[in-house]
Amino acid sequence: MMSPVPAALVSCGTEDEKNLITVAWTGIINSQPPMTYISVRKSRFSHHIIEKTGEFVINLTTEDLARVTDCCGVKSGRDFDKFKETGLTAGSCEEVGCPLVEEAPVNLECVVKEIKEFPSHDMFIAEIVKVHVSENLFDEDGRIRLDGAGMLAYCHGEYFGLKKHPIGKFGFSVMKPKTRKRLEKQRREKAAAGRHRKTRRGDGRENRSPEKSRKKSKTER
Repeated sequence: MMSPVPAALVSCGTEDEKNLITVAWTGIINSQPPMTYISVRKSRFSHHIIEKTGEFVINLTTEDLARVTDCCGVKSGRDFDKFKETGLTAGSCEEVGCPLVEEAPVNLECVVKEIKEFPSHDMFIAEIVKVHVSENLFDEDGRIRLDGAGMLAYCHGEYFGLKKHPIGKFGFSVMKPKTRKRLEKQRREKAAAGRHRKTRRGDGRENRSPEKSRKKSKTER
């Protein structure tokens, strides 16, 4: 009943035995050091891979990845090469030996620190040792704007996109009216400036920052 939850693709294994599993039971459990978890059924093919290697990658998903995310959750890696059949690209990690999903906007490389055993699932508690973020999600101030990625969520058996305008930011309930008006004005001015840059012509291409050609930006923990 804890919904909505993420619809994350977890990649694991090695080049010879790699797999993908769709996980909804995941989240952050500590900030310093950054710790996360995934809960996996003991019967799942990925369970023994993660247990053996002690590593995995959490790949966040988008609306465009909804179909392959669902496919990786209903088919087993025992008889189905999920990277090959879905067309997803297995990229190289920097701190762990398993692959990441290049098409995902965010990849979290994780090293297992502890395994909690429960009747139906085992919880793999892990430290996030590397974060990869798609370059096009950074705004001009260097802030990561996941709200523009069309993130995917899961709620009672259905997938939902997260594209609507935010209701408010952290602390908005106690914000003074003057401060709220000032921030709203800044937001409108920034949005207008962004639209202006996109309509400028020059050489016929949309204005881009110098490093936009890079597919991924790596952020150290």
